Amino acid sequence: MSEPSASFKPYVPAHSNVTEVTVRAVILGALLAVVMGAANTYLGLYAGMTVSASIPAAVISMAILRGLLRSGSILENNIVQTMASTGESLAAGVIFTVPAMLMVGAWQEFQFWPTTMITMLGGVLGIVFMVPMRKALIVDRPDLVFPEGLACSEVLIVGEERGEGIRAIVQGVAIGAVFKVLVSGFQVVQGVVQTGFAKGRSVVYAGSDMSVALLAVGYIVNLQVASLIMLGGAIGWFIAIPIIGGFDGGGAAAAVAHADELWSSQVRYIGVGAMLVGGLWSIYQVRHGIVAGVSALKGVGSGHEEQKILRTERNIPLPALATIFLLTVFATFLFYDYLVGSWGVAAITAVLMVITSFLFVAVATYIAGLVGSSNSPVSGMTICALLMSAGVLLALGIKGDSAILATLGIAGVVCCATCTSGDVAQDLKTGLLVGATPRSQQIMELVAAVTASFFFAPILTLLHTAYGIGTGEPGSLRAPQAALFASLSEGFFGEGTLPWNMIIIGGAVGIGLIVANQILEKSGSSFRTHVMPVAVGIYLPVSLAVPIFVGGLLRYAVSRGRDSKSEARDHGVLFGSGLIAGEALMGIGLAGVIAAKVEGFPMQVLDSPWVSLFIFISIIGFYWRVAKRGEA
Repeated sequence: MSEPSASFKPYVPAHSNVTEVTVRAVILGALLAVVMGAANTYLGLYAGMTVSASIPAAVISMAILRGLLRSGSILENNIVQTMASTGESLAAGVIFTVPAMLMVGAWQEFQFWPTTMITMLGGVLGIVFMVPMRKALIVDRPDLVFPEGLACSEVLIVGEERGEGIRAIVQGVAIGAVFKVLVSGFQVVQGVVQTGFAKGRSVVYAGSDMSVALLAVGYIVNLQVASLIMLGGAIGWFIAIPIIGGFDGGGAAAAVAHADELWSSQVRYIGVGAMLVGGLWSIYQVRHGIVAGVSALKGVGSGHEEQKILRTERNIPLPALATIFLLTVFATFLFYDYLVGSWGVAAITAVLMVITSFLFVAVATYIAGLVGSSNSPVSGMTICALLMSAGVLLALGIKGDSAILATLGIAGVVCCATCTSGDVAQDLKTGLLVGATPRSQQIMELVAAVTASFFFAPILTLLHTAYGIGTGEPGSLRAPQAALFASLSEGFFGEGTLPWNMIIIGGAVGIGLIVANQILEKSGSSFRTHVMPVAVGIYLPVSLAVPIFVGGLLRYAVSRGRDSKSEARDHGVLFGSGLIAGEALMGIGLAGVIAAKVEGFPMQVLDSPWVSLFIFISIIGFYWRVAKRGEA
């Protein structure tokens, strides 16, 4: 195992006592945790993807503390972004699994306490499991770069210039919010511009979502990932759907409806098979690193006295951590008993949850260090957890609604733990580089996880009341991963059936992508065929992939002909983060108006695909100007 470089010095030396945890930092961090969590909840339900909140949160914190209040330290700003990142990461775990409870009919509404408990228990476990791994996988492994953590540390260091980049975020929020009003409030811009036509008994689909948030997602994840998502969309919609065919004739609307039906009932399961292979392959790839990292835990907490440990190496003490862990596991057992009404099933479920959570937290942490949290195969790992749990429950003869609830309960907690651990690892890497006190970060992450958990049920309820989640109706939020987990659960324990032929084909596609990726890696190619982005592209409507791909192309075009620069100075990333937050938060705000049933709202002012395209392209042009100039 690599040892940390003896020459490494954090930005704030270990012997310095710099203001870190303050009342204003905690309040601002908790507020941003809720706001960023709400924004990512909307984005995830809409597009099946979430993005990191660390960089925009750091910039906002610096703008407020150093820009407006003319005070605040780099470590205080780090606490704010750490808390915000924790709230944002919980959103992915929530939207991937909790809506499945409604889709399978187990719930008729988003129940407050069960939703809160799934989120809170998963978030706390992800943090508790991650803390002992800090030294083994972050401090002692310089080969694990944790790219988002590295980028955020650069933002914070540059932030000593008093909130640089806040204007880009503010402009992005404003444009994103106005655009969402034009789409969902006055319907000047169509949500999707699409068409289709027949070719024999096959159909050919063409279309794109009109979403500046998705455009920003593509910019943030870069062309490499965006192109792989588009490749997945092309495999599903431009190859698989035309091959299946079966179209009986009709106009463009009928062709679009037929393509959507084939995708919904068959083609998306190719993505499921590829996700499963991708998740298993990810675990296999990092097996040696995980074993080494876990082995290193044997020495954690031994041979040191607290007063002799440097400030920058102090974690939550192991006795306290063990107490939190035991209380969380006991609370999880009681929660599962509440869900399924059986102590025996609850005990089995709790044990399965602990085992799978620890395994996938370790894997997610390692992968986050290699390729970043945004590229971590959380969907694939959650599918693996669901299949493992379903297999054990079936072997024990547990079936019906209890088995469905238990399986989804395990998947929900495991997914929240896995998502949280990846972001926690990035935050601890940031803290290592800037010289933060790990214990302070870890405590504030626990505070943020508990605080933000109480807001997800009301947000989900509001969005479901206004738009519908997973209903399949026009304008509804698709919640693609939750729909997947609902289908898998019903296929195993309910009356649903799964298109196993498509899942097997997807597995073959995943294996093919892995082989191609190995060949490209050996040839030294910079382009790689990672499984998970392609699988996600197959599983999502291709109309979502198009603006993501355009955003990736925009990032590539902006980057050509200029020197490489850090995320800290790329105002395109900050502007894009603002677009995502603006569209998502306005979507939640409009949901409140729609749920209140205000007369005459929403209203359709115009219905023109050409006007929609013109407005969307104009925003792309403005995005180019912001990113190209490096300042808004």
